[in-house]
Amino acid sequence: MIKRSIRAAATALTLAALCSCAVGPNYHRPAFDTTPNYKEAADWKPSEPSDILSRGPWWTIFNDPALNALEDQVNISNQNIKAAAAAFEQSRALVAQARAGLWPTISAIFQGTRAAQPGLPQYTTYSAGLSGNWDIDVWGSIRRTIEGDRASAQSASAALAAARLSAQGELAIDYFELRAQDQNQKLLDNTVDAETQSLKTTESRYKYGVAARADVVSAETQLLSSQAQQVNNKIQRAVLEHAIAVLTGQQPASFSLPPAPIRTDVPTVPAGVPSTLLERRPDVAQAERKMAAANAQIGVTTAAYFPTLTLGAQGSFESSGLGHLISASNRIWSIGPELAETLFDAGSRRAQVAQARAAYEITVDDYRQTVLTSFEQVEDDIVTLRVLEQQSSIEEATVKAAREAEALTLNQYKAGTVPYSSVITAQTTRFAAEETALAVLSSRLQGSVNLIEALGGGWDQSQATDK
Repeated sequence: MIKRSIRAAATALTLAALCSCAVGPNYHRPAFDTTPNYKEAADWKPSEPSDILSRGPWWTIFNDPALNALEDQVNISNQNIKAAAAAFEQSRALVAQARAGLWPTISAIFQGTRAAQPGLPQYTTYSAGLSGNWDIDVWGSIRRTIEGDRASAQSASAALAAARLSAQGELAIDYFELRAQDQNQKLLDNTVDAETQSLKTTESRYKYGVAARADVVSAETQLLSSQAQQVNNKIQRAVLEHAIAVLTGQQPASFSLPPAPIRTDVPTVPAGVPSTLLERRPDVAQAERKMAAANAQIGVTTAAYFPTLTLGAQGSFESSGLGHLISASNRIWSIGPELAETLFDAGSRRAQVAQARAAYEITVDDYRQTVLTSFEQVEDDIVTLRVLEQQSSIEEATVKAAREAEALTLNQYKAGTVPYSSVITAQTTRFAAEETALAVLSSRLQGSVNLIEALGGGWDQSQATDK
């Protein structure tokens, strides 16, 4: 009898293996037609070679040791990156959990029962044994679940890369903006020194009766205004320093960044061709893997239409005493398959399949929008860098001319040929030109970081993993 039961179970398993299939649609990534080249890159010449992003950490192209050290801290201590890493570990655990469903579940039991019946003495029964259940994945429900969980894990891996790239980019932008504030502080310091000297000149001229009192008051007003800006500039620098501290996982109170000059050259990377962008951005990969996971869920819900096959087995020993519990005469066993099918559910399964298909269509739309947004960001960053590069040349010439005009006007005032209001105008124009040139330089550095981030920062889809 035992042999017949085992043969029946083996036959059922063989038939299940032969007939097993994964129902539901197999996944294929939707096609997305791309243009041959970026529109805004036609007349733009990057400064770095095409393979610069594949050589290592992208921020090293700026050759700034302080930035390099901060970026290393971001990778270790940033809390958003840590949270994304934990989410990835969670998704990997779900894959392992789903894979476990392919194997039988085996349990050990030991039980002691004290019982009595009317008119009979009390008695004790002991039992010990093993039981097992094996859900045979005939229609691929478990396999589709594994497929979906693997895609979700890969999506979480890409999300981790996206979180890391976002934190790295945000840090670099804050860092260059802080350096711009350092440079602006130096400009203000120089302006205050120059206006202090101008005030001394007007006071001396007034003392000897060759200048009006109004010149002295105007010089004092101009100096006080610049001193106010000099003090106020420290607010924005402190805010940026606090932001950098948080990005590197530190408390603002324990973090400081000494002032340093801003770099004057702007390294830029080539954008490549649009078709490669789909493999280089982690957010695009994340959206694509979400599609794969949603597609697998259609198969999971579709499998509910078909009967489930479970193989159950149990073997135990029962006796009224522990001394001879494990013996052939006390053996009890059972083995056999179980087939179950839902006959009526008022449309529940149909609704679940419809929900899964709609959820998949949502991920398709999200994927296409993510791709379009990525193209938009690259085009925006290219045109920004191209136009700012042209503007930078003009601003440099403007600064040179403004400084010369200031020096000439001051000499003319000392010679008594122009009023002091002309000096104020020249000084204001010079400072505004220097400030604008600095703002353009800062924007170019930030634009370079934005373009690198828009291109994926050297990441590619092969780095996404669920292992």
